[in-house]
Amino acid sequence: MRKLIALPDKNLRYVSCQVNEANIIINIKSISKEVGCPYCGTVSKKVHSRYVRKLQDLPIQGKKAKLVLTLKKYFCKNPDYATKTFAETFSLFEPNATKTKRLEEEILKVSLTQSSISAAAYLQGSVADVGKSTICNMLKKTKQEC
Repeated sequence: MRKLIALPDKNLRYVSCQVNEANIIINIKSISKEVGCPYCGTVSKKVHSRYVRKLQDLPIQGKKAKLVLTLKKYFCKNPDYATKTFAETFSLFEPNATKTKRLEEEILKVSLTQSSISAAAYLQGSVADVGKSTICNMLKKTKQEC
């Protein structure tokens, strides 16, 4: 499991996993020692705080996968920049996202072949907790019809 979690990003480490009837919940933490500010590029090692992000991911063995990530916020050491803190970013998901990029791609792939109502019904049953309005919003971002 450790190697599987490290595949998307070398700065993420597997912590633990819980499995129930419908879900696999995977706890992951950041192991970054220093991060560049996404706004000004200044590298920082000083951790401001930690926070938890919850994301849905592609199913594993027929169970919906949920990632619980413990991530860090850092102080920006650039005195000329107004932003004093920033959160680390990862290629696995967009800032403020509730789903991984690979899950979003799968949702879009399914929703392009059927109506948003039937896509939502199919996806909720086997892939992820997603509603019709979420699918429509995702399609609008890609300039597709709902």
